[in-house]
Amino acid sequence: MAMSKTAKTLLIVGGILFAVLLAAIIGIAILAESMGKPDVPENSVLILKVSGSLPDYAPEDRTAKLFGINQPQSFTSLLTQLRKAKVDSRVGAVLLDIEFPQIGWGKADELRDAIKDFRASGKPIYSFMELGMNKEYYIATATEKVFLPPAGDLYVNGFAAEAMFYRGSLDKLGIEPEVIKIGKYKNAPDQYTRKDMSPEQREVINAVLDEYYERFTGGVAEARKKSVEDVKAIVDNAPYHAGEAQQIGLIDGASYRDQVYEELKNRLGYKADDKLRTVSGSEYREVTSDSLNLNNGERIAVIYASGAINVGKSSNSAFGGEMVGSDTIVKAVNDAANDESIKAIVLRVDSPGGSALASDLMWHSLENAKTKKPVVVSMADVAASGGYYIACNAHKIVAEPSTVTGSIGVFLGKPVTKGFYDWIG
Repeated sequence: MAMSKTAKTLLIVGGILFAVLLAAIIGIAILAESMGKPDVPENSVLILKVSGSLPDYAPEDRTAKLFGINQPQSFTSLLTQLRKAKVDSRVGAVLLDIEFPQIGWGKADELRDAIKDFRASGKPIYSFMELGMNKEYYIATATEKVFLPPAGDLYVNGFAAEAMFYRGSLDKLGIEPEVIKIGKYKNAPDQYTRKDMSPEQREVINAVLDEYYERFTGGVAEARKKSVEDVKAIVDNAPYHAGEAQQIGLIDGASYRDQVYEELKNRLGYKADDKLRTVSGSEYREVTSDSLNLNNGERIAVIYASGAINVGKSSNSAFGGEMVGSDTIVKAVNDAANDESIKAIVLRVDSPGGSALASDLMWHSLENAKTKKPVVVSMADVAASGGYYIACNAHKIVAEPSTVTGSIGVFLGKPVTKGFYDWIG
């Protein structure tokens, strides 16, 4: 049967459209591939932003990436950039641009260790802050040189903590909190049942502050070649303007950013009229670890348990923050345990705890996984209550000196609102 002229036309047009679509898909794929291979100039300076929330894990949105939308940086990615830069012959130096990272003291210690590891390469690593608080400065002191702009300030004022209590307000509203708790130091419900700190809560807070203070003064003293007593005296007289900070040896220069670039040019042997070659952290993230021979060896599954613990799936929202879902973790642990190509499981915990039920479900899956392969827990800033429960049965637990862990115990409570309803009639 002969094909009609109209059918032939439609077939030809359809073929042309299909060819155009296929060419577009191939073009996009090539573009994406080229975007994944950034140009890293020889003897360049890697500029890493140390700012923002820096969660342990941030999933990559490939669609957003394709349209040039910046992807959020994770803490794991930040550490990986330093590992790559250490062995990448194209990277001559690193500059940390530190701007109020929203991390705890455990991760601050972990970042300092990564900086020290990078320095073992012999490459220079500098830090620049427009304003420095305790944590920013503590991180910066691990670098070879620290810079503030001339109008910058350093607020190394020591440590303090406060607690909010609502019992007085609840009494005025006629609301009676009924709480059962097990554990001498389980003080989470105290904000509703007391009007001031219990002796146990005060003991814990003072112990944590003392630990932070000793690590801070000891770390700064070692890095800046001072005695611990001298650093404590400096803290007592803070804050300091950039010029003062340089005079007493807390920083290496009261310099603008372009002046820091000039110093790096001199350090790396650039000619006077050469422009400093830089690569941003977002660009350098596209350089794979495999391309630098860093991912050799057996496969290990890394499972992230970040946020408050609850049943269901893990999530992350602007209002609720990060949530560790038992369904997500149990499935990930079971999949890793049953995958013969994976030789070990690392559970990365950064959680204050939460649901006892969800914690127990995760604990059980990890207990089963232990019979098949090694299970190691890496603690970040906090692994408390349920966060410690899911960690405690691992073969090994690795924590930073400043990690907050423990808080062993449980509590259950409810508000009795009869007085409130009587009051409002």
